Amino acid sequence: MASHPEHGPEEMCPDGMELYRQALSTGHVTPKAAEVAPCLIDFGLLRLALDDPDRLEAVSPVAALHRLLRTSEEEIAGKRRRETQLIDAFSTLIRSETRSWKAEGTPTLRLLNGKERIGRVIGEAMACASEQLLCVQPHDGLVKPPFHHHEAAMERDQEFLNRGGRILTLYQHTVRNAPYILARYEQLTGNVEARTLDEVTERLIVVDHTVAFIPASPDRTLALEVRHPALLTHFVTTFDRLWRLATPMFPRSIRRESLNGITPRQRAIAALLIEGHTDSDIADRLGMNVRTARVHIAKLAATLGSNSRAQLGYLIAESGVLKQEGPDQ
Repeated sequence: MASHPEHGPEEMCPDGMELYRQALSTGHVTPKAAEVAPCLIDFGLLRLALDDPDRLEAVSPVAALHRLLRTSEEEIAGKRRRETQLIDAFSTLIRSETRSWKAEGTPTLRLLNGKERIGRVIGEAMACASEQLLCVQPHDGLVKPPFHHHEAAMERDQEFLNRGGRILTLYQHTVRNAPYILARYEQLTGNVEARTLDEVTERLIVVDHTVAFIPASPDRTLALEVRHPALLTHFVTTFDRLWRLATPMFPRSIRRESLNGITPRQRAIAALLIEGHTDSDIADRLGMNVRTARVHIAKLAATLGSNSRAQLGYLIAESGVLKQEGPDQ
Protein backbone atom coordinates (compact mmCIF):
# COMPACT_ATOMS: atom_id res chain seq x y z
CA MET A 1 0.00 0.00 0.00
CA ALA A 2 1.30 3.46 -0.97
CA SER A 3 2.46 5.62 1.93
CA HIS A 4 0.03 8.24 3.10
CA PRO A 5 1.04 11.81 2.08
CA GLU A 6 1.86 14.17 4.94
CA HIS A 7 -0.53 17.10 5.29
CA GLY A 8 -2.21 19.30 7.85
CA PRO A 9 -5.87 19.30 8.91
CA GLU A 10 -6.50 22.42 6.83
CA GLU A 11 -5.84 20.46 3.61
CA MET A 12 -7.57 17.11 4.03
CA CYS A 13 -6.56 14.33 1.62
CA PRO A 14 -9.34 12.90 -0.62
CA ASP A 15 -9.19 9.45 1.06
CA GLY A 16 -9.45 11.03 4.49
CA MET A 17 -12.35 13.29 3.52
CA GLU A 18 -14.29 10.41 1.94
CA LEU A 19 -13.72 8.10 4.92
CA TYR A 20 -14.67 10.82 7.42
CA ARG A 21 -17.91 11.48 5.52
CA GLN A 22 -18.62 7.74 5.63
CA ALA A 23 -17.90 7.59 9.37
CA LEU A 24 -20.21 10.55 10.02
CA SER A 25 -22.94 8.88 7.97
CA THR A 26 -22.71 5.41 9.55
CA GLY A 27 -21.39 6.48 12.94
CA HIS A 28 -18.23 4.39 12.75
CA VAL A 29 -15.66 2.60 10.56
CA THR A 30 -13.29 -0.30 11.20
CA PRO A 31 -9.59 0.18 12.04
CA LYS A 32 -8.81 -1.73 8.84
CA ALA A 33 -10.76 0.77 6.74
CA ALA A 34 -8.96 3.65 8.47
CA GLU A 35 -5.56 2.43 7.28
CA VAL A 36 -6.01 4.35 4.01
CA ALA A 37 -6.26 7.60 5.97
CA PRO A 38 -4.34 7.47 9.28
CA CYS A 39 -4.54 11.26 9.32
CA LEU A 40 -8.11 11.02 10.64
CA ILE A 41 -6.84 9.48 13.88
CA ASP A 42 -3.88 11.89 14.06
CA PHE A 43 -6.20 14.88 13.73
CA GLY A 44 -8.70 13.50 16.25
CA LEU A 45 -11.50 13.03 13.71
CA LEU A 46 -11.81 9.31 14.54
CA ARG A 47 -11.45 7.72 17.99
CA LEU A 48 -11.71 4.19 19.40
CA ALA A 49 -15.13 3.26 20.69
CA LEU A 50 -15.15 2.70 24.45
CA ASP A 51 -17.25 -0.46 24.17
CA ASP A 52 -15.62 -1.98 21.06
CA PRO A 53 -11.86 -1.77 20.28
CA ASP A 54 -12.57 -2.95 16.72
CA ARG A 55 -14.61 0.13 15.92
CA LEU A 56 -13.61 3.76 15.28
CA GLU A 57 -16.26 6.39 15.97
CA ALA A 58 -16.54 9.68 14.12
CA VAL A 59 -15.94 12.79 16.23
CA SER A 60 -18.44 15.61 15.64
CA PRO A 61 -17.06 18.16 13.11
CA VAL A 62 -17.95 20.96 15.54
CA ALA A 63 -16.00 19.36 18.38
CA ALA A 64 -13.08 18.50 16.08
CA LEU A 65 -12.94 22.03 14.67
CA HIS A 66 -13.00 23.56 18.15
CA ARG A 67 -10.08 21.37 19.28
CA LEU A 68 -8.04 22.07 16.12
CA LEU A 69 -8.62 25.82 16.45
CA ARG A 70 -7.55 25.69 20.09
CA THR A 71 -4.38 23.85 19.04
CA SER A 72 -3.75 26.47 16.36
CA GLU A 73 -4.21 29.29 18.89
CA GLU A 74 -1.73 27.60 21.23
CA GLU A 75 0.81 27.34 18.38
CA ILE A 76 0.36 31.04 17.55
CA ALA A 77 0.74 31.96 21.22
CA GLY A 78 3.89 29.83 21.34
CA LYS A 79 5.32 31.65 18.31
CA ARG A 80 4.55 35.00 19.90
CA ARG A 81 6.30 33.93 23.09
CA ARG A 82 9.29 32.89 20.97
CA GLU A 83 9.32 36.29 19.24
CA THR A 84 9.32 38.02 22.63
CA GLN A 85 12.13 35.78 23.86
CA LEU A 86 14.16 36.51 20.71
CA ILE A 87 13.65 40.26 21.14
CA ASP A 88 14.65 40.05 24.80
CA ALA A 89 17.72 37.94 23.98
CA PHE A 90 18.95 40.16 21.17
CA SER A 91 18.13 43.35 23.08
CA THR A 92 20.57 42.14 25.72
CA LEU A 93 23.21 41.58 23.04
CA ILE A 94 22.52 45.00 21.52
CA ARG A 95 22.84 46.65 24.94
CA SER A 96 26.15 44.84 25.48
CA GLU A 97 27.39 46.02 22.11
CA THR A 98 26.10 49.51 22.87
CA ARG A 99 28.14 49.65 26.09
CA SER A 100 31.21 48.64 24.09
CA TRP A 101 30.56 51.40 21.55
CA LYS A 102 30.04 53.97 24.30
CA ALA A 103 33.35 53.01 25.85
CA GLU A 104 34.96 53.83 22.51
CA GLY A 105 32.98 57.05 22.13
CA THR A 106 30.85 55.64 19.26
CA PRO A 107 27.07 56.41 19.08
CA THR A 108 24.54 53.62 19.44
CA LEU A 109 21.94 51.55 17.66
CA ARG A 110 18.82 50.72 19.66
CA LEU A 111 15.97 48.32 18.90
CA LEU A 112 12.52 49.68 19.75
CA ASN A 113 9.59 47.31 20.27
CA GLY A 114 5.94 48.33 19.78
CA LYS A 115 4.41 51.20 17.80
CA GLU A 116 3.49 53.08 20.97
CA ARG A 117 7.07 53.04 22.25
CA ILE A 118 8.44 53.92 18.80
CA GLY A 119 6.16 56.96 18.63
CA ARG A 120 7.13 58.01 22.13
CA VAL A 121 10.88 57.84 21.40
CA ILE A 122 10.44 59.77 18.15
CA GLY A 123 8.51 62.40 20.13
CA GLU A 124 11.30 62.62 22.69
CA ALA A 125 13.89 63.11 19.94
CA MET A 126 11.82 65.84 18.30
CA ALA A 127 11.23 67.61 21.62
CA CYS A 128 14.99 68.22 21.82
CA ALA A 129 15.29 69.25 18.16
CA SER A 130 14.82 72.59 16.41
CA GLU A 131 16.53 72.36 13.01
CA GLN A 132 15.31 69.88 10.40
CA LEU A 133 13.06 66.82 10.15
CA LEU A 134 13.42 64.63 7.04
CA CYS A 135 10.66 62.08 6.42
CA VAL A 136 9.94 59.39 3.83
CA GLN A 137 6.34 58.19 4.09
CA PRO A 138 5.58 55.35 1.64
CA HIS A 139 1.93 54.68 0.83
CA ASP A 140 0.60 51.49 2.48
CA GLY A 141 -2.42 51.15 0.23
CA LEU A 142 -4.65 52.04 3.17
CA VAL A 143 -7.67 54.33 3.29
CA LYS A 144 -6.82 55.54 6.78
CA PRO A 145 -4.13 58.21 7.24
CA PRO A 146 -0.60 57.13 8.22
CA PHE A 147 0.65 57.54 11.78
CA HIS A 148 2.19 60.99 11.28
CA HIS A 149 -1.31 62.36 10.55
CA HIS A 150 -2.66 61.43 13.99
CA GLU A 151 -3.55 64.28 16.33
CA ALA A 152 -0.64 63.72 18.73
CA ALA A 153 1.85 63.56 15.86
CA MET A 154 0.38 66.72 14.32
CA GLU A 155 0.79 68.57 17.63
CA ARG A 156 4.37 67.30 17.94
CA ASP A 157 5.21 68.49 14.40
CA GLN A 158 3.60 71.89 14.93
CA GLU A 159 5.59 72.44 18.13
CA PHE A 160 8.75 71.59 16.20
CA LEU A 161 7.81 74.13 13.49
CA ASN A 162 7.06 76.73 16.15
CA ARG A 163 10.66 76.37 17.41
CA GLY A 164 11.90 77.30 13.94
CA GLY A 165 12.31 73.78 12.62
CA ARG A 166 11.88 72.74 9.00
CA ILE A 167 9.97 69.63 7.89
CA LEU A 168 10.59 67.98 4.49
CA THR A 169 8.48 64.94 3.54
CA LEU A 170 8.61 62.62 0.54
CA TYR A 171 5.51 60.71 -0.58
CA GLN A 172 4.56 58.71 -3.66
CA HIS A 173 2.65 60.34 -6.51
CA THR A 174 -0.37 58.16 -5.71
CA VAL A 175 -1.26 60.29 -2.66
CA ARG A 176 -0.86 63.76 -4.20
CA ASN A 177 -4.63 64.31 -4.08
CA ALA A 178 -5.42 62.25 -0.98
CA PRO A 179 -7.71 64.28 1.34
CA TYR A 180 -5.82 63.32 4.51
CA ILE A 181 -2.51 64.42 2.95
CA LEU A 182 -3.92 67.79 1.88
CA ALA A 183 -5.59 68.25 5.29
CA ARG A 184 -2.24 67.75 7.05
CA TYR A 185 -0.65 70.66 5.21
CA GLU A 186 -3.69 72.86 5.60
CA GLN A 187 -3.37 72.50 9.39
CA LEU A 188 0.42 72.88 9.77
CA THR A 189 1.94 76.37 9.75
CA GLY A 190 5.63 77.11 9.35
CA ASN A 191 8.51 75.93 7.20
CA VAL A 192 7.03 72.69 5.88
CA GLU A 193 7.35 71.22 2.38
CA ALA A 194 6.26 68.02 0.63
CA ARG A 195 7.27 66.44 -2.67
CA THR A 196 6.38 63.22 -4.45
CA LEU A 197 8.04 60.49 -6.53
CA ASP A 198 6.83 57.38 -8.33
CA GLU A 199 8.85 55.24 -5.88
CA VAL A 200 10.34 56.00 -2.48
CA THR A 201 12.39 54.08 0.05
CA GLU A 202 10.98 52.37 3.15
CA ARG A 203 9.81 54.64 5.95
CA LEU A 204 12.54 56.95 7.27
CA ILE A 205 12.67 59.76 9.84
CA VAL A 206 15.85 61.79 10.43
CA VAL A 207 15.84 64.37 13.24
CA ASP A 208 18.38 67.20 13.17
CA HIS A 209 20.89 64.93 11.40
CA THR A 210 21.60 63.35 14.80
CA VAL A 211 19.17 60.42 15.01
CA ALA A 212 17.20 58.37 12.47
CA PHE A 213 14.40 55.84 12.76
CA ILE A 214 13.83 53.00 10.28
CA PRO A 215 11.53 49.93 10.39
CA ALA A 216 13.06 46.70 11.69
CA SER A 217 10.12 44.40 10.85
CA PRO A 218 7.64 44.18 7.93
CA ASP A 219 4.68 45.22 10.11
CA ARG A 220 6.71 48.12 11.58
CA THR A 221 6.17 46.99 15.17
CA LEU A 222 9.95 47.02 15.52
CA ALA A 223 12.15 50.00 14.68
CA LEU A 224 15.83 50.76 14.80
CA GLU A 225 17.02 54.01 16.36
CA VAL A 226 20.23 54.96 14.57
CA ARG A 227 22.85 57.40 15.89
CA HIS A 228 25.86 56.20 13.91
CA PRO A 229 27.40 59.11 11.93
CA ALA A 230 28.15 57.05 8.81
CA LEU A 231 24.59 55.71 8.59
CA LEU A 232 23.10 59.14 9.28
CA THR A 233 25.21 60.65 6.50
CA HIS A 234 24.01 57.91 4.15
CA PHE A 235 20.35 58.50 5.04
CA VAL A 236 20.61 62.28 4.63
CA THR A 237 22.48 61.99 1.31
CA THR A 238 19.91 59.53 -0.05
CA PHE A 239 17.06 61.79 1.04
CA ASP A 240 18.67 64.89 -0.52
CA ARG A 241 19.12 63.14 -3.87
CA LEU A 242 15.54 61.88 -3.90
CA TRP A 243 14.31 65.34 -2.87
CA ARG A 244 15.99 66.97 -5.88
CA LEU A 245 14.34 64.43 -8.21
CA ALA A 246 10.88 64.78 -6.64
CA THR A 247 7.94 66.86 -7.86
CA PRO A 248 6.84 69.70 -5.53
CA MET A 249 3.43 69.14 -3.91
CA PHE A 250 3.33 71.70 -1.05
CA PRO A 251 3.38 74.66 -0.66
CA ARG A 252 3.81 75.00 -4.43
CA SER A 253 2.30 72.20 -6.48
CA ILE A 254 3.62 71.42 -9.96
CA ARG A 255 1.19 69.71 -12.32
CA ARG A 256 2.53 66.49 -13.82
CA GLU A 257 1.61 66.65 -17.49
CA SER A 258 0.63 63.86 -19.87
CA LEU A 259 2.68 63.39 -23.03
CA ASN A 260 1.06 62.04 -26.22
CA GLY A 261 -1.85 60.71 -24.19
CA ILE A 262 0.35 58.85 -21.70
CA THR A 263 0.22 60.06 -18.09
CA PRO A 264 3.29 60.28 -15.82
CA ARG A 265 1.95 57.37 -13.79
CA GLN A 266 1.57 55.26 -16.93
CA ARG A 267 5.17 56.12 -17.88
CA ALA A 268 6.32 54.88 -14.47
CA ILE A 269 4.34 51.66 -14.99
CA ALA A 270 5.78 51.29 -18.50
CA ALA A 271 9.33 51.47 -17.11
CA LEU A 272 8.58 48.65 -14.65
CA LEU A 273 6.76 46.58 -17.27
CA ILE A 274 9.74 46.41 -19.62
CA GLU A 275 11.90 45.35 -16.66
CA GLY A 276 9.62 42.31 -16.34
CA HIS A 277 7.84 43.16 -13.09
CA THR A 278 4.48 41.56 -12.29
CA ASP A 279 1.29 43.55 -11.73
CA SER A 280 1.63 42.92 -7.99
CA ASP A 281 5.24 44.17 -7.93
CA ILE A 282 4.28 47.29 -9.88
CA ALA A 283 1.40 48.07 -7.53
CA ASP A 284 3.59 47.62 -4.46
CA ARG A 285 6.43 49.79 -5.76
CA LEU A 286 4.18 52.61 -6.92
CA GLY A 287 1.90 52.61 -3.85
CA MET A 288 -1.37 51.50 -5.43
CA ASN A 289 -3.55 48.41 -5.32
CA VAL A 290 -3.27 45.72 -8.01
CA ARG A 291 -6.65 46.58 -9.54
CA THR A 292 -5.62 50.21 -10.07
CA ALA A 293 -2.31 49.11 -11.57
CA ARG A 294 -4.12 46.85 -14.04
CA VAL A 295 -6.47 49.66 -15.04
CA HIS A 296 -3.46 51.85 -15.87
CA ILE A 297 -1.79 48.99 -17.77
CA ALA A 298 -4.97 48.50 -19.81
CA LYS A 299 -5.13 52.21 -20.62
CA LEU A 300 -1.46 52.21 -21.59
CA ALA A 301 -2.04 49.21 -23.86
CA ALA A 302 -5.03 50.92 -25.49
CA THR A 303 -3.06 54.12 -26.09
CA LEU A 304 -0.18 52.23 -27.72
CA GLY A 305 -2.47 49.84 -29.62
CA SER A 306 -1.23 46.69 -27.90
CA ASN A 307 -3.16 43.41 -27.94
CA SER A 308 -0.92 41.41 -25.58
CA ARG A 309 1.52 41.80 -22.71
CA ALA A 310 4.48 40.80 -24.90
CA GLN A 311 3.46 43.25 -27.62
CA LEU A 312 3.00 46.00 -25.03
CA GLY A 313 6.62 45.67 -23.90
CA TYR A 314 7.79 45.92 -27.50
CA LEU A 315 5.59 48.96 -28.24
CA ILE A 316 6.79 50.73 -25.08
CA ALA A 317 10.40 50.28 -26.20
CA GLU A 318 9.63 51.35 -29.78
CA SER A 319 7.49 54.35 -28.86
CA GLY A 320 10.30 56.13 -27.03
CA VAL A 321 7.83 57.12 -24.32
CA LEU A 322 10.41 56.47 -21.61
CA LYS A 323 12.87 58.86 -23.26
CA GLN A 324 10.41 61.74 -23.15
CA GLU A 325 10.85 64.20 -20.34
CA GLY A 326 8.06 66.18 -18.74
CA PRO A 327 8.39 69.59 -17.10
CA ASP A 328 8.79 68.01 -13.68
CA GLN A 329 11.75 65.85 -14.63
